[in-house]
Amino acid sequence: MKLAYWMYAGPAHMGTLRVASSFKNVHAIMHAPLGDDYFNVMRSMLERERDFTPVTTSIVDRHVLAQGSQEKVVENITRKDKEENPDLILLTPTCTSSILQEDLQNFVNRASLESNCDVILADVNHYRVNELQAADRTLEQIVRFYIERETKKKIDNSVVDSYKTSNNLNASSSQSNALAQPTRFFRSALSLRSAPLTANEADAKEPKHLQNLSEDMEQIIEKTEKPSVNILGIFTLGFHNQHDCRELKRLLADLNIEVNLVIPEGSSVHELKNLTKAWFNIVPYREVGLMTADFLEKEYQMPFISITPMGIQQTSQFIYQIGQILETLICSTFKKNKIKFISSKKDSSSNNEESLILKNQTNLSIIYEKYLNKVFYQNYVKKQTQFISQAAWFSRSIDCQNLTGKRTVVFGDATHAAAMTKILTTEMGLQVVCAGTYCKQDADWFREQVLGYCDQVLITDDHTKVGDMITRLEPAAIFGTQMERHIGKKLEIPCGVISAPVHIQNFPLSYRPFIGYEGTNQIADLVYNSFTLGMEDHLLEIFNGHDTKTQISSLKSKDANSAQSFSKNENNKFNWSDEALKELSGVPGFVRGKVKKNVEKFALENNHSFITLEIMFAAKEAVNA
Repeated sequence: MKLAYWMYAGPAHMGTLRVASSFKNVHAIMHAPLGDDYFNVMRSMLERERDFTPVTTSIVDRHVLAQGSQEKVVENITRKDKEENPDLILLTPTCTSSILQEDLQNFVNRASLESNCDVILADVNHYRVNELQAADRTLEQIVRFYIERETKKKIDNSVVDSYKTSNNLNASSSQSNALAQPTRFFRSALSLRSAPLTANEADAKEPKHLQNLSEDMEQIIEKTEKPSVNILGIFTLGFHNQHDCRELKRLLADLNIEVNLVIPEGSSVHELKNLTKAWFNIVPYREVGLMTADFLEKEYQMPFISITPMGIQQTSQFIYQIGQILETLICSTFKKNKIKFISSKKDSSSNNEESLILKNQTNLSIIYEKYLNKVFYQNYVKKQTQFISQAAWFSRSIDCQNLTGKRTVVFGDATHAAAMTKILTTEMGLQVVCAGTYCKQDADWFREQVLGYCDQVLITDDHTKVGDMITRLEPAAIFGTQMERHIGKKLEIPCGVISAPVHIQNFPLSYRPFIGYEGTNQIADLVYNSFTLGMEDHLLEIFNGHDTKTQISSLKSKDANSAQSFSKNENNKFNWSDEALKELSGVPGFVRGKVKKNVEKFALENNHSFITLEIMFAAKEAVNA
């Protein structure tokens, strides 16, 4: 817990609420004092959504402090269950509930007895983790809860079926007997039992119907017939998350890869049991989704990709890694040759093992032809880089070459700051004098990623240190969060926002992804438009810029008589020499009037009625002085 008027990452309960609100029909109940219930307003304002599940606040008031809050919390849970009929109610603790030392797990256990829906307590330490860490942990907790319950159900059914086959018993009598046997394999492999086996269980001989059960586990974990993927970590109030998800789906569709599930945004908790049907997982942002990917890889052997496809180079690496994962999975399937594919077409001979193997071999031959051709990925990357992404061409243009060597500072969450540092250095020729992140939990990973791409690294969640660093380095541009944008305004340094924390302007109505090949175009525009470049920079230097407040104030501070004289005679006709008129005609038309006005002003202040070429040059020198 931290007391500050600005925080890069909010309190833990905000991360939990963001995950819960992203799911369909999941109600979060926050046990907190009045004033912490701003989440609903913030989401409806920033995301511009009306159809989302609002958060309910169980208010901690003086009555709660005097009498305790158990009855109130349980009542709120059961009331929401009856009124809304949710799939899941997630009780979210806060720092206040921790200070009061309330046993919220006991509240959840009691409410579960009176509710039809699932009720769980968010397992986060609100004193030790921030918003992003809590979101990552909450997503993993919900996924684990539903997948392990579904897996246990499948295991129990498999045990019953095996026991029935072995002993030719009826289902009614076999279920209790089968489940009473020591299922050592499942308890150890899937950690369905936390307590160790007893001595009798450890020494007991495994029954016949369980001896080959480990091989049958491959039949329990089903996979889609075509290569598919889960996208983990897309959730509400994220920085351009919805746009990134659309672009990622488009890229995967081009590679003939189906999207199995996107979680938590827009998905139902009842769909989580289907997560294991995908071939592999994608984690676009390491802040949220990485714990879930680790869990699925450890328990269900599902590989995952954590490369963020931002920029041309990282997008190419992302695509090539997809090809490597598919090659590994398909070759492994060839060896086992017993993986069970889910097909929408019913095969009358699917019960025949030889027919099943033959069918799988046919599928694998098609998959091999489509997905193991490395030239396919190379051609796709080449085509997208040349014709879809304009960033590679733009970086070689004369306009972008004006950026070469300019000093920049990058700061944000670990994912976006690391990716942006690489893009600026390797793809646009900029010098990153400092790259930093406020995700202190990812400090080691961040340093490894930006090694060799920047002059120095800053890991802090204190915005004053970031401001001091920017003031000391005096970069030409900043790429950071909304806080860095405010710092840049004070120092008159342009800033492009590339990471959360965000403002409503970072939720554009138009399509603006940051990942994929369309994302490279958006990033190139953001970088280029953040600088004062080219002819604009040249003209501002020569002709004293635009009519800014500073120049207006400067004009007011000049000698009053000179200002009044200029005001009275500004419409007078000055005599210009032929050489001066020729020089004036060479000035671009859109600033010619400004130049003429500045020269005539200089002539009036110095009592010149005839403007020569020398007076024009003198006026230019006076402006630059």
